[in-house]
Amino acid sequence: MALPSSPVRVADNLNGALHALFAADPQLFLLGEDVVDPYGGAFKITKGLSGAHPDRVLATPLSEGGIVGVAGGLALAGGVAIAEMMFSDFATLCFDQLVNFASKSVSMYGRRIPMRLVVRCPVGGNRGYGPTHSQSPQKHFIGVPNLALFELSPFHDNHTVLARMIERAEPCVFFEEKSLYPQRMLTDGGLDDLFTFVPLAGPGDWARVSVGDEEDYDCLLIAPGGMARRCLGAMRELLMEDEISCRLLVPSQLYPFEAGPVAEEYAAGARIVVVEEGVAGGTWGTEVAAHLHDRLWNQLREPVRLVSSRDSVIPAAPHLEREVLVQQDTIRDAVRRTVR
Repeated sequence: MALPSSPVRVADNLNGALHALFAADPQLFLLGEDVVDPYGGAFKITKGLSGAHPDRVLATPLSEGGIVGVAGGLALAGGVAIAEMMFSDFATLCFDQLVNFASKSVSMYGRRIPMRLVVRCPVGGNRGYGPTHSQSPQKHFIGVPNLALFELSPFHDNHTVLARMIERAEPCVFFEEKSLYPQRMLTDGGLDDLFTFVPLAGPGDWARVSVGDEEDYDCLLIAPGGMARRCLGAMRELLMEDEISCRLLVPSQLYPFEAGPVAEEYAAGARIVVVEEGVAGGTWGTEVAAHLHDRLWNQLREPVRLVSSRDSVIPAAPHLEREVLVQQDTIRDAVRRTVR
């Protein structure tokens, strides 16, 4: 597919969002490993921040539990904190601080306490980083009270998304698909000669991508931002090779899941396929399917189909990694089986 016209990379949009938030809020702190210049984080997302705000961008020891614990303490004391995990795989090391301290602090003191805490977690594979640096652990945080989950998307401006997370005044985890960082943002209103992008108002902050202005379609794809480009590639192939028309919905907020916009966009008779990179079992995709079965049961022609990666650790070798993780052809073949 042709590259979009916007010259802004996702990484640059995210970096610019952090700069804007720091300039606007003197109570904002950022903590993480190697986040200060000249390194600026493992993926250069924090570059320039420590030079502009040296007292509020703090390099930490290699302790994810310590990073989130201190960030949670800052939030509990009335500040605003963004914690960066170098890789989301290490979020397991701060699970206790997120689940038993930060999220519970919102409501366990007899009154609601604002906890303005965002934990940024680079996720996903397709970069050859191997089993312990390539996972998508979103499902492990689904269903925790007072803990909201968001995912990086090429369709959503990061300043708006991060500001929304902070305004929630409860801990949020921001999952950032690493493969998106060098990609271009797709928020310029038109992807190419085939696809049309429309932001949807309402809960969840959804983006809709369709083929032109067509109202009827054969399959509704629902996927988080990290899977958006692979879905678009599959949509193009399906249309050109099989004359199967798809619509794609991409949320900014993963959890709590908001089914309303999906129900409003659903065309009766279309099949629904939910795509995610994590492995199956207790996932965001099953949460989506459960909500949609409840809302759309009388209109669905068949159960919602879930597409996920194979039940395996993620190899470092590129050819083996591609066999394990969801790829464009995985999505294409799943839609073919569903529609036919």
